[in-house]
Amino acid sequence: MTKIITYGTFDYFHYGHFMLLKRAAALGSSLIVGLSSDEFNLQKNKQSLLDFDKRKEVLESLNFIDSIFPENSWEQKVEDIKNHNIDILVMGSDWNMKFDYLKKYCDVVYLERTPKISTSLIKEIL
Repeated sequence: MTKIITYGTFDYFHYGHFMLLKRAAALGSSLIVGLSSDEFNLQKNKQSLLDFDKRKEVLESLNFIDSIFPENSWEQKVEDIKNHNIDILVMGSDWNMKFDYLKKYCDVVYLERTPKISTSLIKEIL
């Protein structure tokens, strides 16, 4: 059994988010998502359109996500990887090399972003 983990805010949920999660799930047999809490987003100077519970509900509708838990800090990733026996951390290519320090705990894969769609582009339009 290959366990995958990824993290994100997943606000303004769009096709790019869907494809990242779907492609991450295809790398293993179980996908776990660390969903940024509202408090953590504030620490990152992010204001979410939807609160944590609503963003979690959207993710729960995807049948290829096995578990969702709150991401409350940058530092928790090492413990998450250990506690969930993770084999692969998956992040979008916009995070390229930023999580390489975790390679001593699991494989780290950066997936290319879906072209022509991003939360930043959606916010520009709105």
